[in-house]
Amino acid sequence: MTIHSVVIQKLLTTNAHIGRQVATHHFKQFTYGFRNRQAIIDSDKTLICLRNALNFLSYLSRDPSSSFLFINTNPLFQPIIDEMTTRVSSLSPERASSLWRLRGFLTNSFSPKKFRSRNKKLVFAPTKMPDCVVIFDTERKSSVFLEAERLGIPIVALVDSSMPWEYYKKVTYPIPANDSVQFVYLVCNMITKCLMLEEKKKDGAKGIRTKATNEDKVESIGESEGTASDEVLVVPYDNLAPLSDDIAESKQLLDKLVVVKFNEASGKHMGFNGPKSLMEVKNGSTHLDLIVSQIQSLNSKYGCNIPLFLMNSKRTHNDTLKVLEKYSSSDIDIHPFELGEQTLDESIFSEGGEDEWQSSNHGAQFLSLMNGGTLDVLLSQGKEYALVVNPDNVGSVVDPKILNHLSQNSIEYCSEVMPTTSIGLINVMASSLQGKFKLEDFTSENTQKFVKGFKFIDTRNLWLNLKAIKRLVGTSALGLDSLSNSKLFKKSVGISIPQSRFLPLNSTSDLLLLQSDLYSFKEGILVRNGDRVSPSNPHIALGPKFKKLIDFKSRFTTIPSIVKLDSLEVEGDVWFGADVTLKGKVIIDVDPGQPLRIPDGAVLEDKEIDSPADI
Repeated sequence: MTIHSVVIQKLLTTNAHIGRQVATHHFKQFTYGFRNRQAIIDSDKTLICLRNALNFLSYLSRDPSSSFLFINTNPLFQPIIDEMTTRVSSLSPERASSLWRLRGFLTNSFSPKKFRSRNKKLVFAPTKMPDCVVIFDTERKSSVFLEAERLGIPIVALVDSSMPWEYYKKVTYPIPANDSVQFVYLVCNMITKCLMLEEKKKDGAKGIRTKATNEDKVESIGESEGTASDEVLVVPYDNLAPLSDDIAESKQLLDKLVVVKFNEASGKHMGFNGPKSLMEVKNGSTHLDLIVSQIQSLNSKYGCNIPLFLMNSKRTHNDTLKVLEKYSSSDIDIHPFELGEQTLDESIFSEGGEDEWQSSNHGAQFLSLMNGGTLDVLLSQGKEYALVVNPDNVGSVVDPKILNHLSQNSIEYCSEVMPTTSIGLINVMASSLQGKFKLEDFTSENTQKFVKGFKFIDTRNLWLNLKAIKRLVGTSALGLDSLSNSKLFKKSVGISIPQSRFLPLNSTSDLLLLQSDLYSFKEGILVRNGDRVSPSNPHIALGPKFKKLIDFKSRFTTIPSIVKLDSLEVEGDVWFGADVTLKGKVIIDVDPGQPLRIPDGAVLEDKEIDSPADI
């Protein structure tokens, strides 16, 4: 699905295309026709007009003295407008919505008159003329249009199919749409992001100028030459150039790649005695099988040689060696390494249990491999790039498209990031997603309670230039534990990947998602079911009865269908029959000591179940 089609789909979910029963003559240029006596607005033209309006607001905001006046009297929109105006510099919408009823809220700007009503004090107008007026509720704003036109102030406004010509012609940048709450929320978020993006560009320019004045200091710590030290340039995956159709050229590129997978994580906290990478993910295939399958597919297709390095702990090394025997007849070079005891002593354990390793020390582990002479051997073989794979991310992809982008743009450090759901409506707009973001906008925690307030999740999948590693390997500053280390490289970026590329496996709840009909895999790459309408994955929370892998398998006769599921919460002694279908929001909460079995073929849609009678 292209970016354009995703954006159109988002507009349709806001009901922006549903007009009134009347379509004025001048508005027909924005309509397809009528359906059920309602005008249908062309979403393509809505998108074009919205982009034009946002470009205009962005252009105005580049002037530090510019100001905007947001006009609204619809109480349904007011919380959205209030949230927007707290984040951008603008005149108060509450003040404007009170003043317009008095008439002359703009033309009386220079009047110092004030009076006190029974309820509150009213000021006739702002003392400074705004550079633009943005109107959300156009039905009740006749005086706003008249006075803005008289003063020559440009107007950005949401217009519907019944708007009279005498007011429509005064709008400089019309946005044809149904002014639903969802669409107003989308527009306000887009305005906020555009204005904040311009501010970040200003800050970025200041950072570059400051860096230029401290060039010697910057070089001493190895900061990026083209990026402010506390910012990361994020590029949408769909904006990357496609791989060349020339097989020989692609082979030459892929021959420069080596894949490093950390394999120290144990599945003990899920009741699995062995490395987590050997746990079955889909149709008998493990996470290790998926990575190997991806590399085998690339080697076979392009005739290249991409080696795989496995970084094992002392606890996972022997089990991994036994499994590697089944790959002995393949054309892939697999090199297992056992990490030293010092790595265990310095590691940080996660909430999953003392056998679950965090990737916070992956930098030290990677450097121990490079310092052992491996780096010089790889460089002598013509290897230039390394993909460092997060051990928990089953959705990792050995992607030639990303490698091609790094090679073409001489990028030394690239981290795969994913937008949080809090900006889900914004990230479908490619123009607003690309830009520089501060390090505090990123988090490596992917649970819902931790991502609030952040814009991106750092998936901890890294693409590194080995020549840059060679340059920095002797310094004590080099580490690979977070995005903050990107400043050590001369050129670094973040690639914003789709959600299908970031599928952590930390619990049986994650396993249910992976083993369901929501995902299939082809050549080792997990592919999302095209019948899924929602852009995000369903939220699944299985109770303690499902925590261990053996219990998880015994409680599901077959994995339910969850393509149309929004969320699932299960608590208590619950058993699922075969061919169960879950849709919408499903909550199953039974009292202790009272088993509940979901019968074969059951369809649960928007259900709250605490007894068999509720099924």
